Amino acid sequence: MKVFITGVAGFIGSNLTGCLLKNGISVSGIDNFSYGNLRNIKPFLNHKNFNFINGNLTDARLIKNTKADVFVHLASQKIPRYSTGLRTLDENYCMTKNVITKCLKDKSKLVFASTSDVYGKNQHVPFSEESDLVLGNPQIKRWYYASSKIYGEQLIVAHHEEHGLNYSIARFFGAYGPKQNLTWWGGPQSVFIANALLRKPLEIHGNGLQTRTFTYIDDTISALMNLVTDKKANGETFNIAGNPADEITILDLAKKIWKGVNENSKPKIKFIPYSTFGNYEDVMRRVPDISKLKRFFNFKPRFTLDQGLNKTIEWQKGCEKNE
Repeated sequence: MKVFITGVAGFIGSNLTGCLLKNGISVSGIDNFSYGNLRNIKPFLNHKNFNFINGNLTDARLIKNTKADVFVHLASQKIPRYSTGLRTLDENYCMTKNVITKCLKDKSKLVFASTSDVYGKNQHVPFSEESDLVLGNPQIKRWYYASSKIYGEQLIVAHHEEHGLNYSIARFFGAYGPKQNLTWWGGPQSVFIANALLRKPLEIHGNGLQTRTFTYIDDTISALMNLVTDKKANGETFNIAGNPADEITILDLAKKIWKGVNENSKPKIKFIPYSTFGNYEDVMRRVPDISKLKRFFNFKPRFTLDQGLNKTIEWQKGCEKNE
């Protein structure tokens, strides 16, 4: 079996690569290091079953001569807090279209990385794969990313209906752990850990009462492997998530991380108004329903939030020392 990963040097891409190679599966991938890091794939560069392309997936010529049974499309522009909505929409469409075209030409399966952000402002939690996707005012900056992923999902389903594209869709909920991006691109936990290590204030957007459900990377990869290797996943969409019972406010997450790094000191918290990001709003609750993943693959998260954070803090301590 051969797998091609877009965004291979990123957080999920590099962890998936390690898992696939351990299971004897050949991996090729592309990355332009916008959000990925060379250190993430350095252990694989001399592996006989790994091949790397340094470049931007918006250029379809770069993947013209690749061959794979499965394309895992992880490369993406994200919520444009610090970039532009136009770039998010344009690049996410272009990259997804290039991968779809390639998969149709080669009769490869496509595993598409979507996001829990597609559930948007739906107030009925937990979110199942059949839940309504409820976005806010199109003038609000944050919805560019969710819109691009919803469009990506529909583009894939439409190509399945019209041209027989084989696919699975993964809606990720807050993956974190070793190899995560150390900036806001990696999620709040990345920056909280970095600041806690320096005893700097943990910056919280809004009032911190918004909740999230985080997923330790080993559980993310365990679930994702089913979509890559198991035919039961064909034509299906799955929430890739941790335990719904681990839902936590961002404020409590910050306090938990501070205590995990600086056990006996009072947390330093700094609240950042959403107005700082321009026309922006947040989602107040995000809780997954993972019953479909359990039903199809007998999946069960192995790591609690506390266990995952402890492992992540230890990894990031070593990482910060080597920066």
